[in-house]
Amino acid sequence: MKRIMLIVAYDGTDYHGWQLQPGVPTIEGELNKALTALLGEEIQVIGASRTDSGVHALCNAAVFDTDTKIPAQKIAYALNQRLPEDIRIQKSKETEPDFHPRHCASRKTYEYRILNREFPLPTKRRYAHFTYVPLDEEKMRQAAGYLKGEHDFMSFCASAAVVETTVRTLYELEVIRDGEEIILRVCGSGFLYNMVRIIAGTLMEVGRGNIEPEKMQEILQAKDRSAAGPTAPACGLTLVRYEWQQPFGKVSDVL
Repeated sequence: MKRIMLIVAYDGTDYHGWQLQPGVPTIEGELNKALTALLGEEIQVIGASRTDSGVHALCNAAVFDTDTKIPAQKIAYALNQRLPEDIRIQKSKETEPDFHPRHCASRKTYEYRILNREFPLPTKRRYAHFTYVPLDEEKMRQAAGYLKGEHDFMSFCASAAVVETTVRTLYELEVIRDGEEIILRVCGSGFLYNMVRIIAGTLMEVGRGNIEPEKMQEILQAKDRSAAGPTAPACGLTLVRYEWQQPFGKVSDVL
């Protein structure tokens, strides 16, 4: 028995998130189905990040155990022949037998893209949230500064979430203007349910002038979901980097 790691990229538009759910298409479900058919064994993958419905990824990771004699690095090629076109394995390799992608220290980086122009562009509709209201990225940048570091992010957590603690650490929260797009780049040790999308929705309210940047401190201190802005749509969110502490290295290095 050996443990194989997959680095998975996908367009999440037509899926109900990563996690297996009965009766609806999910990324985990498609991987399980394709691997089971390929290897002739009942396979259940363990995912690193359980992305929400409609969210994309460049480098999510999954592991599974198998008795197959197929070389680990060749599984990616064979599996891509069986997966839908909007899911593609970027690499497959053998890893330590006890490696669990959610049980070791890691850093995740997400990007939320906002298309800020007069009219939408059809080619961007799956991968960026459109708003015609002009956004002040400098004010958004100021507001983002209050969220960096370790805080209780209860105000930025969907009310349905069940977690032991709402304290999280943001290592990086950048607001980058790239032509007609504003990119929010968020790196942290972990994220609460809908946390990045609520941060994005709140920063857009700042950019529109509806919330002053300094009010981010009050929103954090309130520890109340209703104090923050709306949850931004899923289409703009992509998992772009996943890093583990050594000896497992960085997923992003293999892309």
